[in-house]
Amino acid sequence: MDEPVLLTGAGGRVGQAILRGIGDDYEWRLLDREPLPAAKVPTGVTDADRYVADITDASAVREAMAGVGSVIHLAGDPRKTAPWDSVIRNNIDGTQVVMRAAADAGVERFAFASSNHAVGGYETEERTPDLYRTDDDYRLDGTELPRPGNLYGVSKATGEALGRFYHDEFGMSVVCVRIGNLTKDHPPREYERGQAMWLSHRDCAHLFDRCLQADYGYEIVYGISNNDRRYYSIERAREALGYDPADNSADYTFEGEPKTEGSGAGGGDGPADDGEAGLDDGPADPNFPTDPDTPTDGA
Repeated sequence: MDEPVLLTGAGGRVGQAILRGIGDDYEWRLLDREPLPAAKVPTGVTDADRYVADITDASAVREAMAGVGSVIHLAGDPRKTAPWDSVIRNNIDGTQVVMRAAADAGVERFAFASSNHAVGGYETEERTPDLYRTDDDYRLDGTELPRPGNLYGVSKATGEALGRFYHDEFGMSVVCVRIGNLTKDHPPREYERGQAMWLSHRDCAHLFDRCLQADYGYEIVYGISNNDRRYYSIERAREALGYDPADNSADYTFEGEPKTEGSGAGGGDGPADDGEAGLDDGPADPNFPTDPDTPTDGA
């Protein structure tokens, strides 16, 4: 790929997982609301390719978009409890601004960071907690209608609909990745739901690499690792993108420790923690990440 890739929300946990995994493989344009420290920027990315801007600033977004071939759009308010005014501004209006700029610039591929919260309403009292266990065969595969579990999920479902529009209207290839629970060194600890939707850092980087490389039209896929325990299907990600995840939450105990021979299963009936299995249940202000090297249980 000769043209640059624009990564919005580059300083967040998902952005950092991507950059730490495939940061040397592409020419990047990095956009974030705050200046990125050197430790978060891959070698070779110049100051000229680092943009400090709000994604609702159409002129700034168009400037960052000029000449890019692909976009990974992560920026937004990641809080499951985000108030409606923030959801509208950061997640809906901001996504519209970025997608419109991409279409106008002739961008070929657009990867949108959706969320498990776009379908959180399928986790009904009747289905849970069995839904999170290996002997339950219920699967969401991306063909189901959105069923948001909160206003944040509403914004992600709206982003998916915007992606459908820009694909149909402008021919831009769009993939919406419903990201599960991203943690770095181990699955979320003592949290069934999080372990069922775990996405490791290396699988995250690999998945978005495939979003940049594969040929597709419009797709909705689930962004989780190859977990034995899962209620999201990754078959469409395999088929449409060539996704081949390496990690599995079953390789860890319920407490999040790597299993050793003879250690037995990690359990599955323990209490969940109070963490949230969203895209990144971040701090009060969107796009202000915690240290990406710190495990983020329940993030």
